[in-house]
Amino acid sequence: MSRFLAGLSGSGAETDPCSPNVRLRGRTYAIPFEQVWRAALGLVNAELHRWRLMAADDEKGVIEAVAMTWPRDREDKVEIRVSLDANAQTRVDVSARPRDAKPDLGRNARRIGSFLKKLDKRLNAVSTQILDASQTPTRTS
Repeated sequence: MSRFLAGLSGSGAETDPCSPNVRLRGRTYAIPFEQVWRAALGLVNAELHRWRLMAADDEKGVIEAVAMTWPRDREDKVEIRVSLDANAQTRVDVSARPRDAKPDLGRNARRIGSFLKKLDKRLNAVSTQILDASQTPTRTS
């Protein structure tokens, strides 16, 4: 019930490795940065319906986009961050906020979850390449 109420009153969403909402945990991939960056940029540039690329900086690992809602054409600002974590794995985090700061009714949490699923698919990522960001990887000797 609290997630439902948060969706009604919330104004945006962002990933966090410890989020109780599974779709908002972001992704940590055992896939090279460049491959993940190209896949994320390709999705925003050409494959996501009603998304428009605003800026991309591969040195900072930031993609900025605007996603339009249907049917009222409200704009949401989306920021995708691709970086290397402390274990040299590629980390993807996303934030999405309505430009007008009105409640989004959970729209941006759904948008982030959908983006991450599409990114998994575009990368052909198998379960061994998608790491649980809330756990410290174990090293084998």
